[in-house]
Amino acid sequence: MNFLFEHYRGLLGLSGWGYVIASIVMVQITVLSVTLYLHRDAAHRAVDLHPAIRHFCRFWLWATTGINTREWVSIHRKHHARCETPDDPHSPQIEGLRKVLLEGAELYRTEAANEETLEKYGRGTPQDWLERRVYGPHSYLGITLLVVSFLLLFGVPGIIMIAVQLVSQPLLAAGIVNGVGHYAGYRNYECADASRNVTPWGLVLGGEELHNNHHAFPSSARFAQRRWEVDIGWYVLKLLSAVGLAKIRRTAPVPVVVARPHVDLEAVRALLAARMHVMRDYSRKVTLPVMKAELAALRAKLPGSPARLRRLLIRETGLLDESARSRLAQVLATSQPLATVHEFRERLKSIWEGAATSNERLIAQVREWCAQAEASGIRSLQEFAASLKSYGVQPA
Repeated sequence: MNFLFEHYRGLLGLSGWGYVIASIVMVQITVLSVTLYLHRDAAHRAVDLHPAIRHFCRFWLWATTGINTREWVSIHRKHHARCETPDDPHSPQIEGLRKVLLEGAELYRTEAANEETLEKYGRGTPQDWLERRVYGPHSYLGITLLVVSFLLLFGVPGIIMIAVQLVSQPLLAAGIVNGVGHYAGYRNYECADASRNVTPWGLVLGGEELHNNHHAFPSSARFAQRRWEVDIGWYVLKLLSAVGLAKIRRTAPVPVVVARPHVDLEAVRALLAARMHVMRDYSRKVTLPVMKAELAALRAKLPGSPARLRRLLIRETGLLDESARSRLAQVLATSQPLATVHEFRERLKSIWEGAATSNERLIAQVREWCAQAEASGIRSLQEFAASLKSYGVQPA
């Protein structure tokens, strides 16, 4: 009893603030292990972490969350492949935000039990002795070690620290990223899914807050895309890279201007690689200027704020509900210039979606689109078409 009384604060005997700081640090190590190892390395191959870092992350996640690499990677890859469909393991657009926020861990466990998912999407994940004999079959052993070690090191306050560790990932990853990240926030890119950037400053979730950016460029090791966005995980990667503990393989393409006389194969390849930038440029340089020119006539015939009209015109059409589609049809029926630029946007998007065709066919399609756009009589559309041949991609 005397030993227990003397060590009720654990072997470390930290102060009150010491427990708080230790909890924050350990939660952040878990967050970084998820985003750097599971997400950017194992799932998307955007970075190669040093084997020592990989093993540390695997052990830490096993001990603090019970996460299995193959299960997590498989579920995440399926999420990208089947996003916002009934087959998506955790879409708030399908399941509802409340369910994903409160029952995200249950959705994860349900999908982790699906052998078809693991077989199809889990290729390339670790299958060494540790995975087969320890981490895989004994996931709860890691949690047991966590409980015992926390009680020894931190004493009675360790009970709260254990709860914080066990709740952090279901709340932050399963809830905030998978839930809010497909429900609320802002969008830099009009992806076919409902992904959003929760905040522009990815400081708490290791950069995972920039979820729309990630869905636009899944294989990029860097999630921040705008100058004012912060991806703390990227800075950690740069530090690890500087000391030889990581190799960055891919980042999102950065468009540059290249002088070309006409659309050729290199131009088409650059357009495909930077298609999210191209479509964003189309909204900024074509759709919105035409909307501004037509605004007075539209407001005289159709009620609604300019901001609402803007969202309607630039939003990915597949994400519009029935009411929004109906209103969009009314807007396009009222303004022929807007109907024209909207049609050209959808046609340009269809070229990217059919990019599996031959190089010659792709070049012909882009050239045909440009020729017809230049003959449209709409100045902003003509200027944009003329600029397509100048798209290039800055080497990573």
